[in-house]
Amino acid sequence: MTVTPTTELADPADYKRRIGKLIRDARIHRGLTQAQLADLLATSQSAINRIERGHQNLSLEMVARIGAALDSEIVAIGSGPTHLRVTGPTTLSGSIDVKTSKNAGVALLCASLLNRGRTTLRKVARIEEVNRLLEVLQSLGVRTRWLNADNDLEIVPPEHLDLSNIDAAAARRTRSIIMFLGPLLHRLEEFELPYAGGCNLGERTVEPHMTALHHFGLEVKATDGLYHAAVGRGIGPAKPIVLTERGDTVTENALMAAALHPGTTVIRNASSNYMVQDLCFYLQKLGVDVEGIGTTTLTVTGRERIDVDVDYAPSEDPIEAMSLLAAAIVTASEITIRRVPIEFLEVELATLEGMGLQYDRSEEYVALNGHTRLVDLTTHPSELQAPRDKVHPMPFPGLNIDNLPFFAVIGAVANGQTMLHDWVYENRAIYLTELTKLGGNVKLLDPHRVLVEGPTHFSGAELICPPALRPAVVILLAMLASKGTSVLRSTYVIHRGYEDLAERLNQLGANIETFRDI
Repeated sequence: MTVTPTTELADPADYKRRIGKLIRDARIHRGLTQAQLADLLATSQSAINRIERGHQNLSLEMVARIGAALDSEIVAIGSGPTHLRVTGPTTLSGSIDVKTSKNAGVALLCASLLNRGRTTLRKVARIEEVNRLLEVLQSLGVRTRWLNADNDLEIVPPEHLDLSNIDAAAARRTRSIIMFLGPLLHRLEEFELPYAGGCNLGERTVEPHMTALHHFGLEVKATDGLYHAAVGRGIGPAKPIVLTERGDTVTENALMAAALHPGTTVIRNASSNYMVQDLCFYLQKLGVDVEGIGTTTLTVTGRERIDVDVDYAPSEDPIEAMSLLAAAIVTASEITIRRVPIEFLEVELATLEGMGLQYDRSEEYVALNGHTRLVDLTTHPSELQAPRDKVHPMPFPGLNIDNLPFFAVIGAVANGQTMLHDWVYENRAIYLTELTKLGGNVKLLDPHRVLVEGPTHFSGAELICPPALRPAVVILLAMLASKGTSVLRSTYVIHRGYEDLAERLNQLGANIETFRDI
């Protein structure tokens, strides 16, 4: 009797090529050159080149080291990476609350270093980015504890911060560590901070921070994976600080530096985005005078010392709200999304209305921070047409850069061609082409633009999670609408920005199973 095998082992060379491509994509996403990754791993650039081309055998130890250096779970020692198995197509129903803002939460954790008193933050998102920052804070001597099941978090700093035992591994796994510069420059005359690979001085994302904080006497040199900071005392802004880019984190850093400067600081070309507003409201609770919230000019009158017990509730996350809205649209479902921060989603909703989305909107009410306007949205299955114009982000009050990727999967279920222009990031648009593996028609026109042709009949497939948060969630949402079973592997990046997303989608009727390889 002849037995015909139903499966066969893949060519080992194919596995090496796939792993090499994954490593290359993660390296590019982190902004590292091959030489920089080689330095982090104490190997040669030629070795990295061979690895990425699939021409070199890799031990599990080396794959794990590469994963740690790139902050990407290519492989995890011990329990192993988590994966998601999605059975579709799905029809969602019911109601869901939007959780508090990830980006506001990390900014407030950094800002808690301004206060020598106790800070209590309400309903903080328990995500991996927050966990890494808590590990860093604890290594500085800050006492942190979760108070209850509602995710209220207490933060009590020590009288003197000790950076000698800083958790460098945790610091390198969060891009938010740069926002420690603003608070720490008033507490220490000299200090060192680890930084994630790729954040070199002179790059677009870092230089504006240095330029803004230089007004407060901060001088920074970056060598050997560390920010070496020195602060000149008695120095303050002699004129308005004009930010060279209207970035969220650079605005937050300038705000935190101004909060402990006893004079008046004017910040122009400031971001007025949601996380910046939450930070401003928190600073006001600390006794800092902040004028111009919601505009591009902020006037801050700081205090020489801040020592108060303060209680603050960050508002809800507009990016999570958009994620849930996209989930409803691609599955043609009727759900109610509660506690949507409408002020930061109005352009997105106007764009969707132009595409034909039908929905109901409640009266506005106020978030727990006492400022942010919230609504409840109920979606209705709608036949969408592609927008006539390209969809592109702009600084607030424009369409949010983090919401742009969701229009790829929305465009995929609309009739016609949708063009997305991601002018901010050089490498993110390419990950949206992964939708083609689920049956989508997505063409990469150049590093910044993709063209999506719809409507799409998605079908299940197995994919490795892109190393970029929002495109990873876009792939998951497409899987909800896919016929059959899909697998999304190595989903740590989703946990960095979302709390229990799969479980919460299951509560709406999705069929998502979390599993690990044996």
